[in-house]
Amino acid sequence: MGDVSEAHRQAEAVYRNESRRVLATLIRLLGDFELAEEALHDAFAAAIEQWPRDGIPSNPRAWLVSAGRFKAIDNIRRRVRFDASHQQLIDQIDLEAGDPARVDLDGVEDDRLRLIFTCCHPALTPDAQIALTLREVCGLTTEEIARAFLTPPSTLAQRIVRAKAKIRDAKIPYEVPARPELPERLDSVLRVIYLVFNEGYSASSGDALTRRELTAEAIRVGRLLLELLPDAEVVGLLALMLLQESRSRARSTAEGDVILLDRQDRTLWDRELIGEGIALVERALKSGRVGAYSLQAAIAAVHAEAQTADATDWPQIVALYDLLRRVEPGPVVELNRAVAVAMRDGPQAGLELIDAILERGDLNDYLFVHSARAELCWRLGRLADARRAWERALPLAGQAAERRFIEGRIARCVAAQSAERSAKHE
Repeated sequence: MGDVSEAHRQAEAVYRNESRRVLATLIRLLGDFELAEEALHDAFAAAIEQWPRDGIPSNPRAWLVSAGRFKAIDNIRRRVRFDASHQQLIDQIDLEAGDPARVDLDGVEDDRLRLIFTCCHPALTPDAQIALTLREVCGLTTEEIARAFLTPPSTLAQRIVRAKAKIRDAKIPYEVPARPELPERLDSVLRVIYLVFNEGYSASSGDALTRRELTAEAIRVGRLLLELLPDAEVVGLLALMLLQESRSRARSTAEGDVILLDRQDRTLWDRELIGEGIALVERALKSGRVGAYSLQAAIAAVHAEAQTADATDWPQIVALYDLLRRVEPGPVVELNRAVAVAMRDGPQAGLELIDAILERGDLNDYLFVHSARAELCWRLGRLADARRAWERALPLAGQAAERRFIEGRIARCVAAQSAERSAKHE
């Protein structure tokens, strides 16, 4: 019984760690998303049945790909009337599968990287590119992606279905584009990778603040992309992810509660990741083709270089946000710049900028604009305004740790207001 339970545990671990790799390879071999997804589940069902009896194979990923391929062929034969076109499909599957032992090889031609470029094909709309990649490459649920897009799950699901149909009907190739085509395809890929990282760095829902498997996956794919195309913005994105990931151990308590940047124990920051990230920032900035990811990485590097929160070079950060605002204007950049201005010039200066953003109708449903406003009101002693801003932020928090943090801030405001009233009556 122990051996059976252990085999089941190992199969579950392989599913967590390898299922997206296996799916990517099956999509390449089978040429169809739905067929590959069904083959993936059939392969793992076979593993659950056979591994406890026969033992874990030496190369579980190759075993699963091979099993999934044969299951797909069986399903094709069983479900439809066998004719020449189906025989051609089966022959093609056999031809492209090659030696199952070779499917475990990684490198710049990694199947997940091919899948990202397929999902980010210009024939698809930008939203469809991102949604499909998050679903198929990274395994986020439709509900998780919908929250990231602020879109109803049913709408998001339809978007993914249409994108898959477009890939099938247009016969979009499952391949990394030829080098001359890479630059024009790069923006969507970088955006997707960073969205994956952000979902891992600050999970949109659930009990855990982070999803380390997603940040690790985004960084891994970022490294692959850099090997394939050493563009300055690829360098910048990898630098940004490494510098943000360097703070992961300091971002929450042992109980999972949020620790803000200025309160983090900087001895827990990963100096190796910081060193690598800063070197990449310098490389990107020296290229002369500075883009949004490189500038964000430069901002993260300024934070990383400060030994204490008080030692942060806020004038340099504001200057970098001024550059970023010209390269990639938008309300979120304006908000982040406003927070930096508040640290440089005082809370009133930052609050005026945030209020201007809200008066324009921008970011009204964005959690962090209300939490930033609440903190600045608190620093100014405007307790009622701080409490109202936190109460506005609370329903926008989809993540349990964020909700606990905001509830704590509301309780702090209530206590301070109560103490203020008591002092007036004395």
